[in-house]
Amino acid sequence: MDDTQYARYCQQLLEEFASSTEQRLEHLPDGDSLKELGTRFKALAAGEGNLYADGPQLVSRLFTTYPDFAPAFPRDLLWFFGGECLHYMPDEEINAYQRLDEMRLAAASRGETLNMREARASLMGLQ
Repeated sequence: MDDTQYARYCQQLLEEFASSTEQRLEHLPDGDSLKELGTRFKALAAGEGNLYADGPQLVSRLFTTYPDFAPAFPRDLLWFFGGECLHYMPDEEINAYQRLDEMRLAAASRGETLNMREARASLMGLQ
């Protein structure tokens, strides 16, 4: 999986998160700050704004203001956004994502595509 494929994979994860969040929050009244946050994630997933500047800010807002929703946020995206988002990951998980990144790059150098979901599950003992 090369960098372009990886970026598409992460974009898909963001779209899935934004869509499911929007559905879970549709019952909230307009103007609700959580619903507004969900709307901002949806806009970011649709290509509005700067993914690398706005994404980490939205993640930080989600994790600090609405920690109950944090478990629904894809861990892969914490790694993808990096920086301050890594504070929401334990060291063991960061190490696993570093190994996963190395596996992804090695596969790309061989012209192969790494199945990120399967590789992550295997590395983290989820299979």
